[in-house]
Amino acid sequence: MGYQQALSGLSGASSDLDVIGNNIANANTVGFKQGAAQFADMYASSMATAVSNQTGIGSRLSEVQQQFSQGTITTTNQALDVAINGNGFYQLSSNGSTVYSRNGVFHLDNTGKIVNSAGLQLMGYAADSKGVVNSASTVPLTVPTSNIAPSVTKNVTTAFNLNSQDDVKTNAFSVSDSTSYNTSTSVDVFDTLGGTQKVSVYFAKNSTGSWNAYAGYGDPVQPVPATAPSTATNGLIGTVTFDSSGNLTSGSKFSFSIPNGADGGATNQTMTMDFTGTTQYGAKSGLTNVVQDGYTSGELTGFSVGTDGMLTGNYSNGKTQALGQIAIANFNNQNGLQNLGGNVFAQTSASGAPQVSVPGSTNHGTLQGGAVENSNVDLTSELVNLITAQRNYQANAQTIKTQQTVDQTLMNL
Repeated sequence: MGYQQALSGLSGASSDLDVIGNNIANANTVGFKQGAAQFADMYASSMATAVSNQTGIGSRLSEVQQQFSQGTITTTNQALDVAINGNGFYQLSSNGSTVYSRNGVFHLDNTGKIVNSAGLQLMGYAADSKGVVNSASTVPLTVPTSNIAPSVTKNVTTAFNLNSQDDVKTNAFSVSDSTSYNTSTSVDVFDTLGGTQKVSVYFAKNSTGSWNAYAGYGDPVQPVPATAPSTATNGLIGTVTFDSSGNLTSGSKFSFSIPNGADGGATNQTMTMDFTGTTQYGAKSGLTNVVQDGYTSGELTGFSVGTDGMLTGNYSNGKTQALGQIAIANFNNQNGLQNLGGNVFAQTSASGAPQVSVPGSTNHGTLQGGAVENSNVDLTSELVNLITAQRNYQANAQTIKTQQTVDQTLMNL
């Protein structure tokens, strides 16, 4: 009888309308993946029925298949809005279990955890206090709110040009007598607690192509002491020499120690002064480059997410440091994932085990910080599908009406 076929068709058309309606309703849901109703025909099972005589008894909904095509990416400039460009899902910690999502809208809670709107924690590889990422296993990511530790200055690289036409200095060197040296400069260095102290460098020409290098510290300046590893006398740390072309031939590096005051308990520090690149040309003496490797402590002022998922903190002292790295998971069969609602999915035996790695690795997409992936719903296509499903529903309803007419004709015989 046509009733069974028509009723199954009505049920299927109704399910199709539900799926299309859900797609349209989530057209603005970040990371949403549209569904498509898949149907299968049905036949009565009988060994006695010839295959050529089977008429079918209708259709059934076989599955609602998610379409995991890429959605468009929109820039938001929010640090913890992150879009996946390519394959992969964010791992989210949910009451001890792990679920997966394409929705990359995150924020910090009051404890520094990176969470989504439902409070699920983003997972990745943690970094230690020095910014070294441990990729052995994924854990819920947290942004540390503590200051970055200071780093004591160990190396100072300075490059000068020392005027080859300068006069030789014959009077004894003194940091307070500018006539006892030809040129000087100073640089701020950092102690073990991040405090600053001034180190001064002086050059006094002692003969053609040969210059004495002196160092002092503090304000007012005092000559560096004869403390290991230096044997400085009156601040003399060494001699630099040049060839006839003005190139440095000896005395490129000297090490010395400077005392730090008792304030705050900073310890004495030893540093190396590197004069590599210093020249002796017939031009005005002066500093051409200075770099030191220490820094003071710094407060976290912001952070960003790289294409490889690296979460990098920006600090008030100008330094950057890795805070962790977002890991993403991919599956052999994405359509095998169980849709839990709330734009999250769960692993199943059909999906296979997650393949967790850093963004940009094999079969894993890259990340775009300060952006979100929009829903992949095409509203124009869905409105066309809606009309088609509606007509399908009307056609099946007409089948019932036709069957009723046939039945009425039989009853009137």
